[in-house]
Amino acid sequence: MGSNYKITYNVDLVFCIDATASMDNVINIVKRNAINFYSDVIAAMEKKHKVINRMRIRVIAFRDYIADKENAMLSTRFFNLPEENDKLKKTVNSIVAFGGGDEPEDGLEALAYAMRSDWDTEGMKRRQVIVVWSDAATHPLGFGASMPNYPKNMAKNFNELTAWWGSQQSAGYMDYHAKRLILFTPDQEGWSTISDNWENVIHFPSEAGNGLNDVNYEQIIDSIANTI
Repeated sequence: MGSNYKITYNVDLVFCIDATASMDNVINIVKRNAINFYSDVIAAMEKKHKVINRMRIRVIAFRDYIADKENAMLSTRFFNLPEENDKLKKTVNSIVAFGGGDEPEDGLEALAYAMRSDWDTEGMKRRQVIVVWSDAATHPLGFGASMPNYPKNMAKNFNELTAWWGSQQSAGYMDYHAKRLILFTPDQEGWSTISDNWENVIHFPSEAGNGLNDVNYEQIIDSIANTI
């Protein structure tokens, strides 16, 4: 095939961002770099002799259903990049770090929302990538189910969420060969259970309550490029 051969991909990315009070660092990183994110990923992929035909990004900002009520889960549709760079930037610029209540947040619900995204099923090579940023542990699924805005079609427990992720033996909501999960989260129950038991997961453990202050933009770009 020669050195000029390049593999082409359709890439969907879902960013699940803990938007509670301690998370200013990551939120500001995403805000500062939203407009350049597409070109930076393209450049990183070119170094690997891979080409992205189509890239889409969806954003999910999560907090705590009980403490933050109607502000607990905010999600967008997929933005087509680079055509909708400005819309993506406007969306991420609207995220404000506040709330959260007790230390655990409803990150598993955000992950469930992400799994059931309207994934691209076209193209010979696809990647369906979920990236989660949080400096907090997670409530068990259903912890906030008593709240009126809690979703009716949410996974009932962790076992059902695991089934949504799927495995080589059983189908989930994502393409088994295309799916990837990147966790920038504490090495605590919930997140660590996922990284220890689910397939196609990369976990960068964060310090609980530290706002992911050790995470930088280059690390984010590299981690995403390495999953495609």
